[in-house]
Amino acid sequence: MKRFRKYILWFLLLPVACIAMMAFKGDSRNFLISKHLDVFYAVFRELDMMYVDTFDVAEVMEEGIRAMLSRLDPYTVFYPEEEDEDLKMMLTGKYAGVGAVIRYHKKYDRVVVVEPYEGMPALTAGLRAGDILLSIDGEDLKGMTVDKVSERLRGESGTTLMVKAKREGVADSIMEYKLTRANIALPSVPYYTMFADSTGYIILDSFTENCARDVRLALIELRGQGAKRLILDLRGNGGGSLAEAVDITGMFVPKGTLVVSTKGKIPQASQTFKTRREPLDEAIPLVVLVDGQSASASEIVAGAIQDLDRGVVMGQRTFGKGLVQTVREMPYNASLKLTTSKYYTPSGRCVQKIDYFKGRGAGIDSTDKVLFHTAAGRPVESAGGVTPDVEITAERLPNLLYYLANSDVLFDFATDFVRSHPVIAPAEEFFVSDSLYAAFKDAVKASDFTYDRGSEKALQALKEVAQFEGYTESAKVEFEALEKKLSHDLDRDFEYFDSDIRELLASELLNRYYYQRGSIVQAIKSDSTLIRARQLLLDTETYGALLRPTK
Repeated sequence: MKRFRKYILWFLLLPVACIAMMAFKGDSRNFLISKHLDVFYAVFRELDMMYVDTFDVAEVMEEGIRAMLSRLDPYTVFYPEEEDEDLKMMLTGKYAGVGAVIRYHKKYDRVVVVEPYEGMPALTAGLRAGDILLSIDGEDLKGMTVDKVSERLRGESGTTLMVKAKREGVADSIMEYKLTRANIALPSVPYYTMFADSTGYIILDSFTENCARDVRLALIELRGQGAKRLILDLRGNGGGSLAEAVDITGMFVPKGTLVVSTKGKIPQASQTFKTRREPLDEAIPLVVLVDGQSASASEIVAGAIQDLDRGVVMGQRTFGKGLVQTVREMPYNASLKLTTSKYYTPSGRCVQKIDYFKGRGAGIDSTDKVLFHTAAGRPVESAGGVTPDVEITAERLPNLLYYLANSDVLFDFATDFVRSHPVIAPAEEFFVSDSLYAAFKDAVKASDFTYDRGSEKALQALKEVAQFEGYTESAKVEFEALEKKLSHDLDRDFEYFDSDIRELLASELLNRYYYQRGSIVQAIKSDSTLIRARQLLLDTETYGALLRPTK
């Protein structure tokens, strides 16, 4: 009887014990949080009272917060009140300023205008690419960094500033411009066009506020022009709004189609997102272009189009950001953008590449990758980004082009050219003639332009290894001959990289005359991936086969 009572008592007390253990577990975590906050406060209090020098309280605390967040993923970021404008610009693509790209110019030790945006205050007031900024509201800008000048150009919409600038090569060119700051909205769709083969082409640069509306308007116009097939270019698009990604996908699939789902710690972070509007075109053949910089919302669109067998994804494996951020308001007008969930494509896969709890350089293990299937049964892989249906090897930029693109010599040559050529051919017809190319080569050779060559670095590394292993003397003649062959020879390099350099020069010049549209028109003239996409859309048999599972 005693044993029976003992079992009854144990049975009755078991739930109470479980609840107590659960409560203890919760209390244990709360105790740890409270304990470490107390320790943190005590350390800070002692530093403030006893440290030999007086330190900036706000700076130290913000550094402490950022150090704490550095243990997490790089998308969880604290924004104090003074950085609120940066956060708004990132979320909306808008900021208040004068609307111009600027850069530092070594020869002048000043910041110069690279590109004034069309219709924006800088261009409207008269500033042009190549103008040297001398002062803002009387403050001399000599030696000032790009970031510092940018801070002074930005401000509240409607406020004014006086900018003094000089136009090199023009007599009495020092001018003072009165600019009124305005809300600068960077276009999410900077370009769209119709090719002669009735293929529509839309570039989407970012998933900012109302970008779905811009894509919709572009698509409607292209269809009105007779588009029979479509290319949506998401290359270099780092993402943005999840809702905009759902709306863009919804233009091509039936209303009510699942596009993405999220899963997080709290119930509110776990949701499903389906298309809300009737599609614009469920049947138009579609190719989505992606690359290693296509991330987040770009991967939602590409992943959904692929999972739903609605179109072909072409390019390089995407970035692999399957994390969703939410902005939370903090005290004193600060904000915290934090990761609250992971997103999953319609097939159920998560494209997140890096496991940040293993370290920022830790990729997903091959054992963590799981095979999923599209609506039609095609196999697709989870983790590590979206793998295109048609993979294309990324073109590598030669070292010479990288240094030329960032050099003052290219910038100055374009500035001089514009000054002596008020008008050039339309962007679609413009090309770099042999005489223009020769003039640019002469300008580069006459300048102090230098660049690092990969072959020279590799040779130096080989010589160091040879010296370490005792082969230096025996291979001395061979090394000297190879070093002579690999020495800088601009004539040879300009001949070898002729087409690449001509394209770079044409892009710089067209940007001066036709702004962003000009450089885009130049880029698509020789875009091999875009050419492949157009060819695929015209080959209906191959296009259809890519969307069917292999037998």
